[in-house]
Amino acid sequence: MSKQATINVGTIGHVAHGKSTVVRALSGVQTVRFKNEKERNITIKLGYANAKLFKCDICPSPGAYSSHGSGHADEYPCPTCGKGVRRVVRHVSFVDCPGHDILMATMLNGAAVMDAALLLVAGNEPCPQPQTSEHLAAVEIMKLRHLIVLQNKVELIKEEQCLVQQEQIKDFVKGTAADNAPIVPISAILKYNMDVVAEYMCSRIAVPVRDFSAKPEMIVIRSFDVNKPGDSIEAMVGGVAGGSILKGVFKLGDAIECRPGLVRKLPDDTFSVRPIRSVITSLHAEQNELQFAVPGGLIGVGSTIDPSLTRADALVGQVLGHPDHMADVYEILEINFYLLRRLIGIRVKRTNKLESAAAAAAGKKATKVKPLEKGEYLMVNIGSTSVGARVASVKNDVAKFKLAAPVCTKIGDKAALSRRVDKNWRLIGWGQIYRGVSVPLEECI
Repeated sequence: MSKQATINVGTIGHVAHGKSTVVRALSGVQTVRFKNEKERNITIKLGYANAKLFKCDICPSPGAYSSHGSGHADEYPCPTCGKGVRRVVRHVSFVDCPGHDILMATMLNGAAVMDAALLLVAGNEPCPQPQTSEHLAAVEIMKLRHLIVLQNKVELIKEEQCLVQQEQIKDFVKGTAADNAPIVPISAILKYNMDVVAEYMCSRIAVPVRDFSAKPEMIVIRSFDVNKPGDSIEAMVGGVAGGSILKGVFKLGDAIECRPGLVRKLPDDTFSVRPIRSVITSLHAEQNELQFAVPGGLIGVGSTIDPSLTRADALVGQVLGHPDHMADVYEILEINFYLLRRLIGIRVKRTNKLESAAAAAAGKKATKVKPLEKGEYLMVNIGSTSVGARVASVKNDVAKFKLAAPVCTKIGDKAALSRRVDKNWRLIGWGQIYRGVSVPLEECI
């Protein structure tokens, strides 16, 4: 726990409700790192940061709790009471998801590695906003059961408004996975009530049971070329894959395989799939070097893979594991699916306040989820993979999908289904993989 986080906590909610600011307040890390993100002041790629949560052995709660970056010492004198010692009680990895509606696929990729989530609701806006609903539905599909609702930006509103919105939030989350979740009023920019958030993260979120004895499996949510322009050939290092280990343990020097690997579409509409084999040369949890990595937290795996293959998140959606102990690669999947009754995250346009009952009914009808049709094109999210898929057939609640690219997955894994609506992908349902047609693998590179 000193060097590696043991749990992944996602930040979800509508755009500009303060997800990245909360992560920065807790960890000291700015997750908005890329030029286009800074220019637009929004999260576009998945952000990540680690934080240690501390508790004083003398101070009363919630003031006994605090948080620092993952490089901080495991204990230090308490600055509040001056007598006690603050010791680390939890090491957390944050997965900072984009809130914009056009980036729903990226959010679903992040949800694949979450153990819990912080649902952000801006106090100065009505609740719920479109992506607040869509993100909550997504984490419910992923069977997330540990949520904390953060009512952010309370510095911008009066106490009466805050209490009124809390009732709106309670009505919104009723009957969902967040039904019994605590609602914490905070100001992320002023770091107000961050000690309460740290306390709830320690007391209300349990660390999942991990399987250390199984063959390791890691899903990739980021990948990098860490070499700088002008580096000599001798100084260059292999590509880095970032993600979360689902089970098992990776050690320095382990042989690993990356599936599907290199994929090429052939003229006869089939695929050439060549897995990538490599060796682990380094393991990092942020700046902390590791000798081995266990499930929980976000890990950077250095390898001997050609860095041109890992540049610009090229390995996102791939699966890492030990050679000959990995899941199959499929090009056709049959999914036992369930559709939502209505589209979530859609704003129905209204011409005026005196909108007729007929127009309102038409708006409701427009947001109703239509049944799947043979031949239509959907987006399927499996793990951290987002892949286009053509519906080959539909029978009762089982649909056969012809994937636009092969996917490494297992029978029984969950899948999220999205449909193109008004030029954006919208969540319409979910399912479980029933069976599939695997792709023969060529010789590894």
